[in-house]
Amino acid sequence: MKTLFASLGLLFALLSPGLTLAQEVVEPAMEAVSAVADAVEAAPAEEAAAPVPDKGDTAWMMLSTLLVILMIIPGVALFYGGLVRAKNMLSVLTQVMAIFCLISILWAVYGYSLAFGDGGGMNWAIGDLSKMFLAGITADSTAATFTDGVVIPELVFVAFQLTFAAITVALIVGGLAERVKFSALMVFGALWFTFSYLPIAHMVWATGGYLFEAGDLDFAGGTVVHINAGIAALVGAIVLGKRIGLGRDAMPPHSLPMTMIGASLLWVGWFGFNAGSNLEATGGAALAFINTILATAAAGLSWMFAEWMLRGKPSMLGLASGVVAGLVAITPAAGLVGTMGGIVLGAVAGVVCLWGVTGLKKALGYDDSLDVFGIHGIGGIIGAIGTGIFVSPALGGVGVDDYTMGGQVVTQATGVLITIVWSGVVSLVLFKLIDMTMGLRVTEEQEREGLDTASHGERAYNL
Repeated sequence: MKTLFASLGLLFALLSPGLTLAQEVVEPAMEAVSAVADAVEAAPAEEAAAPVPDKGDTAWMMLSTLLVILMIIPGVALFYGGLVRAKNMLSVLTQVMAIFCLISILWAVYGYSLAFGDGGGMNWAIGDLSKMFLAGITADSTAATFTDGVVIPELVFVAFQLTFAAITVALIVGGLAERVKFSALMVFGALWFTFSYLPIAHMVWATGGYLFEAGDLDFAGGTVVHINAGIAALVGAIVLGKRIGLGRDAMPPHSLPMTMIGASLLWVGWFGFNAGSNLEATGGAALAFINTILATAAAGLSWMFAEWMLRGKPSMLGLASGVVAGLVAITPAAGLVGTMGGIVLGAVAGVVCLWGVTGLKKALGYDDSLDVFGIHGIGGIIGAIGTGIFVSPALGGVGVDDYTMGGQVVTQATGVLITIVWSGVVSLVLFKLIDMTMGLRVTEEQEREGLDTASHGERAYNL
C-alpha cells in the first residue's frame, strides 16, 4: 500500500512544471501520502492487538453460569431442604437464597477485585481493590481464556466466578442446619467470604497466587470450593454443638423426593461448574463434561453397593449422596484426567465418603447436620490429591510441564493442607467472635418449635 502511494507521488512530481513547484508542492504531498500510508498499514496491527470475543465461547460461558446458578437455587436448597425435618425446611431454603443474594452483591463491590486483582506485595495471598465496584469493566472489556489470543467478555467471567463464590458459602449451611441464627449466619457468610474464600481463590486461581505459581492443579474448585466449605461446616458444627435430642429423638429427612430432585439438579448444573471452567467450548470442555458423567455414576454405584453390603439394602439417600460425592471428587480433576481415571476417582470417593458420614462422624462425635464435611470436605481431598496421580499421561491424563507423580502429589497435598488450615483458623475465629457478640444459636424453645416459624414466621407446609 505504501509503495502504491509513493509511485503516485513520483508521477505527480514528473508532471509538475518546474523544480520549484515540485519542491513546494510535491515534497509536502509526498510526506502527507507517506503518513497516510503508515496509518493505513498500522490499522490492521492495532486491530490484531485487541482480540474479539468468540461468540461460541461467550454463549457457552453464559450458559455455564446459568447452570451453576441452577446448582445453588434450587439445587443445593432442595437437596438440603429435603434432608431436614419439616419444621426447618423453609429456613434452609431461605438461608441458601439469601446467601446467594448477599454474595452476589459483595462479589461486585469488592470480591472480584480481591480474588483476581494484582495485589502487589501481597499478590501471593490476595488481590487489590483496583476493580472495586467493578471499576473499569465495561461491555467491551475482555478476559483471557487458557488459549493464547482467545478471550471472552470480562463481565461474563465476573458472573461465572460469582456463582462459585456463592455456592461455596451456601454449602456451609448444611453443617449448621436446624439450629443456627439467621442473622448470625448472614454475618458469618459475609466475613468468611472475605477472609477465607477470597484469599484461597486468589492463591489457587490468580496469576501470582502462591498455589497457582507452585503448580497446584484445581480445575474447577476442589480446594477453593469443597474443602474450603467442608472445613468451615465442620468447625461450625463443633462450635454450635449438637442438635437437641440428637441420638435420642428420631430426625429422619422429611422429604427424600425433594433431596433426589436437588441431587439431580446439582448433577445437571455441575456440567456448567466443571465443563464451564475450561472457559472455552473446546475439547477440554468435552473432557470435563464426560468426566462429570462417568465419575459421578461410578461414585453413586460404589456408595450404593457398599451400603448394600453393609446394611443389607441400597437406599435412595445413599445413592444420591454418592452422586454428590462423585461430583465433588471429579471437580478438581475434570478437565485434567482421562475418562478411566475419572471413573476410578469417583468409585474411590463413593466408598470413602460413605465412611466419612458414618464411621468417621460417629467416632469423632460431631453433628454436621447434612454431612457437608463428610461429602464435600473428604470428597474434595480425594479429588485434589487424586488429580496429582491421574493427570499423568501414562494414566490417560493431559499431563503438565515437568510432571512427576510424586512431586505433583506433594504439590496437591500442600494445597489441601493450606486450605484446611486457612479455612479452619478463619472459621474458628469468626464463629467464636460471632458467638460472643450476637450469639450463633437459636434458643432451645426456638429450636424445638422449628426455625421456619421461629426465624421467619412462615411454614413450608400448611396442612
